[in-house]
Amino acid sequence: MSTTASAKNGTWRNWGGNVAARPARQVAPASVEELAAAVRRAAEDGLRVKAVGTGHSFTSIAATDGVLIRPQLLTGIRNIDRDAMTVTVEAGTPLKRLNAVLAREGLSLTNMGDIMEQTVSGATSTGTHGTGRESASIAAQIRGLELVTADGSVLACSEKENPDVFAAARIGLGALGIVTAITFAVEPLFLLTAREEPMTFDRVLAEFDQLWAENEHFEFYWFPHTGNTNTKRNNRSAGPEQPVGQLAGWFEDEFLSNGVFQVAQWVGRAAPASIPAIAQVSSKALSARTYTDIPYKVFTSPRRVRFVEMEYAVPRAALAETLRELKAMVDNSGLRISFPVEVRTAPADDITLSTASDRDSAYIAVHMFRGTPYQAYFTAAERIFTAHEGRPHWGKVHTQDAEYFSEVYPRFGEFTALRDRLDPERLFQNDYLRRVLGA
Repeated sequence: MSTTASAKNGTWRNWGGNVAARPARQVAPASVEELAAAVRRAAEDGLRVKAVGTGHSFTSIAATDGVLIRPQLLTGIRNIDRDAMTVTVEAGTPLKRLNAVLAREGLSLTNMGDIMEQTVSGATSTGTHGTGRESASIAAQIRGLELVTADGSVLACSEKENPDVFAAARIGLGALGIVTAITFAVEPLFLLTAREEPMTFDRVLAEFDQLWAENEHFEFYWFPHTGNTNTKRNNRSAGPEQPVGQLAGWFEDEFLSNGVFQVAQWVGRAAPASIPAIAQVSSKALSARTYTDIPYKVFTSPRRVRFVEMEYAVPRAALAETLRELKAMVDNSGLRISFPVEVRTAPADDITLSTASDRDSAYIAVHMFRGTPYQAYFTAAERIFTAHEGRPHWGKVHTQDAEYFSEVYPRFGEFTALRDRLDPERLFQNDYLRRVLGA
């Protein structure tokens, strides 16, 4: 099954299937010059412009009835600079291709999220992240970027060149221009040892600060309707490489995490009353395992079961309280939740609208199987997250607006002022940006 968004009969749909748009026209530029020309032409025709990646956002951040820029021809590695330890890559390059090329060159990103289907620009523009004690989101690893702005000019940004734009455009939401290339910091390829093991919900929360402090990358999944979690610690390793065996990998990652999980979701959707029993079985299905491999093979995993997701960043110190409130809400609500809740962390960063901007953060992600009503669960979860000044992931379901964001982002006004300067006519506007950034 394709992991990218689809475009049939002129209608664009996202991966989660919950957003559709009918653009007036779709353009796939083969160069920065062609993209700049498409932007200028759209402005002449009075049409708004949005660039789209693989459609992995669950919000309508990329939807437009104007010109939809598709990035499939803007791919590939422009330059690897071994002195500066950077790689410059075209904006439409999928993360999985970047990871494969870097590994072949003996290089790696420092940290990444848990899926790698997205384009580099789509992933960074929405704030995609993994989990890390010291290492932050993919956008925090950006050292430079190239942007086509509303007047069709090409702007180079870095800490030295247009630093105010650089501060914001690393997670620019598509509001400041269209990213055409990104320069990432890289490092020599290294090994990670992953240790996955079940742990009770109460224990993981009681020991969370210690687990966070002792591991470079710590995350866990809580299975609603149970007191069980599955934890994962990733730490750098001297080796040797000991990847998951092919059969074991197929059984755990394909059969259990995708195949059986998919069937369990179908059963749960058809008979919600069966979900707590399924959750008890699911939460005990994955056994402890340890393996050592190159970073992207440890950080990322296949996600073939389609879902809809909401994720909020809360202050890291508020994680345990927030999760206990979430568990109490599920236990007392009569809701039937068949998808695990994912918990990760990130250190504070200096990106204007990063969910971890200026504060150490913990991420709590709630999911529902595609086609299952999710509003009641997400609404109740969102109420808990916002009570802790949570910041929603820009590419995942939420109901917040500019008024809320101006309260939880100290530098929100800095971003909107920059947008006024770079896109005064709102060429890159759509309904989503109107809501989250204000008109």
